[in-house]
Amino acid sequence: MHIHEEAARCLLCADAPCSKVCRKSDPARAIRAVRFGNESLARQWVSEADDSELEAAEKACIHYDYPIRIRELVKSLPEVTDGGKTGLPSLAIEFCGIHCENPFFLASSAVCTNYDMVSRAFDAGWAGVFYKTICMQEIKEVSPRFDAVYENGRSGDFYGFRNMEQLSENPVEMDFDILKRLKRDYPSKVVIASIMGQKEEDWIELAKMAEAAGCDAVELNFSCPQMRLSGMGSDVGQNSELVTFYTSFVKRNVKIPVIPKMTPNVTHISQPAMGAYFAGADAISAINTIKSVTLGEGADVSGSHTTSGYSGRAVKPIALRHVLEMAKNPIMKNIQYSGIGGIETWRDALDFIQLGCRNVQVCTAVMQYGNRIIDDLILGLQNYMASHGIGSLDELVGELLPQFLLPHDLDRDTIVFPKVDRDKCIGCGRCYTSCMDGGHQAISFGEDRQPRVNGAKCVGCLLCRLVCPSGAISPAKRIPKRD
Repeated sequence: MHIHEEAARCLLCADAPCSKVCRKSDPARAIRAVRFGNESLARQWVSEADDSELEAAEKACIHYDYPIRIRELVKSLPEVTDGGKTGLPSLAIEFCGIHCENPFFLASSAVCTNYDMVSRAFDAGWAGVFYKTICMQEIKEVSPRFDAVYENGRSGDFYGFRNMEQLSENPVEMDFDILKRLKRDYPSKVVIASIMGQKEEDWIELAKMAEAAGCDAVELNFSCPQMRLSGMGSDVGQNSELVTFYTSFVKRNVKIPVIPKMTPNVTHISQPAMGAYFAGADAISAINTIKSVTLGEGADVSGSHTTSGYSGRAVKPIALRHVLEMAKNPIMKNIQYSGIGGIETWRDALDFIQLGCRNVQVCTAVMQYGNRIIDDLILGLQNYMASHGIGSLDELVGELLPQFLLPHDLDRDTIVFPKVDRDKCIGCGRCYTSCMDGGHQAISFGEDRQPRVNGAKCVGCLLCRLVCPSGAISPAKRIPKRD
């Protein structure tokens, strides 16, 4: 069984019926571990279950199509040497001089709009919050305000998310009272106010209110892509001078760290980022959502459409590109980064950390799956560090930056050919079709339904590896190109 395909079918039920009928196991938790990148640790939640209990769990499954094959899935899980319970390192890290118990924060968004939401997240294990952006203007939202892009038309599990929501609808005084109470009740958690002004006085007043409320830092939202008022959101983030001015105004008026949030809706993110850097910013958050158009059924507002922000796992490569551009900028030294964009699993978070981020912010994944994903984020990153002998998260920050070169500096004198594992190959011919119609016609496919690579034609693009559904194609040893 392909455990990832079966786990992807799971509805991730609240109060999962499959686990409720079990006395010795938690199959829902095991499946969730597979779903969020911890397949090597999943067996610990079903290690004591016998076949009768797993059969009962399978019968209790409420999947709309056919039940998750829990018994087969459990049998296919890898063994866990120590249950993932011992010798796990701390994920503590410093960010702008603030102690964080782990690098996982809620992003300023719909996932943190009131005290109860944030307190539940803190109780679940999230280290901090960038609270939903506070402004002086009256906010009136539209309905509906969300849309999604699904894989193969399947509802429930989207990879792209469109968001027309703006800022906090609460009165300013209410939001700062919430932040004050959060910091009082959760002193070990990091509470950061996100603010947005329309003029200099707004930015200064809001920042001072954040400091007076006891916030650990203030984030300057220069990046919301769907503000209905001019001179706000991404209107600012696309203007390097305004970024510099507003960052400077705030820095001169508060003592807590100041963290501008960058928009991706620019050609070169380093230009406004350098404006923030020269104004004395302590860190930079990136990225906010990407301006987009989706046309999902029922997503119109009284028959009308508009551009709005796009997020979800589809935007992660774009977010990483922007973070990389800033982190590789030789001018911007001694500034820290908070990474945002498409983070669902601990592997996603690790990518941002390895490109220089000291924490990551999550929104869309929480909206889709809930605060419970923090369990796998923490466990997965801890297990990765333990298995690689890494004792401190600091060791991972920016470790991949030296490996990123300009295109003209890449190795062009060697080649990597594809290697086919005949035991894994199922004879579907996907590699042949893609190579013939989208590659270099280097794969033949005969009556025995076995692909064969023609080394004289193969250019080592490895498109075949990417389309193979069974994982039967892997890179061979890198060798010098023939003249």
